[in-house]
This record gives sequence, structure tokens and C-alpha cells, in this order.
Amino acid sequence: MTHSDDSAGNPARPADAESPSQTDVLSALAATIAARRAAPADASYTRKLLDAGAEKCARKFAEEAIELVIAATCQSKEQVSAEAADVLYHMLVVLESRGVAWQDVVSTLQTRSGTSGLAEKAARLNAPPNA
Repeated sequence: MTHSDDSAGNPARPADAESPSQTDVLSALAATIAARRAAPADASYTRKLLDAGAEKCARKFAEEAIELVIAATCQSKEQVSAEAADVLYHMLVVLESRGVAWQDVVSTLQTRSGTSGLAEKAARLNAPPNA
């Protein structure tokens, strides 16, 4: 059975599907976004975004982030959740548009796990710039 993109470009999910872990959901979504590069542009919102380039993807991500900020300050938990989902989707589109694998982001987070946020940030600020 095939599923089409919803309004945010996310694949539809069968109601009886098991609930995977959060990382699995994001990994699956990242894989779907990557696969959308080959989808017909007239049938995939994701493909249209990717075809428009990284700048367009980043602008759309910024728009969604602003919508999340607005929701977080004055809207319901359900609306905050919906906007956060849009932000995650558009973040993954930005990563795909720049050729950055979701697993690379997960690996970066894993290296930071267990480190104080203040110590981790100080280490990044004091590190020599990447070549």
C-alpha cells in the first residue's frame, strides 16, 4: 500500500502501525525525505522544496520555527505539538538539501550526551575552527 504526503510532506501512516521510538520515527522520516528526491515534483511537496534549493528550504524552516515560537507563547499544547512536528520535518528537509545525514546529527548528539551543556558550549567556543 502506498501513502501520499500530507500537507507538510510527511508520509501518511496506517492507524494500526506500531509506535516506534522517537529516533526511529525521525530516521524513517529522514529516509522518506531522501526518497522524495526521486518522486514526481507534481506529487510531492518535499520534492518541490528540495528542487527549490537549500536557501528555500532554510527559509521555510525559519518560517516554521517562528510559528512554533508563536504557538509556544499563546496557543494550546496540541498546537505547540503540531508546530514542533512541522519544525522537525522542515529541519530534516534542510539537512537533506545540504547533504547532511540525519545519522550524523544523531552521532553529534551522542557525543554530547552526558556532558554539561555549559561545558560542551565552552569547548566548542574554544575549539579551533574547522578547515
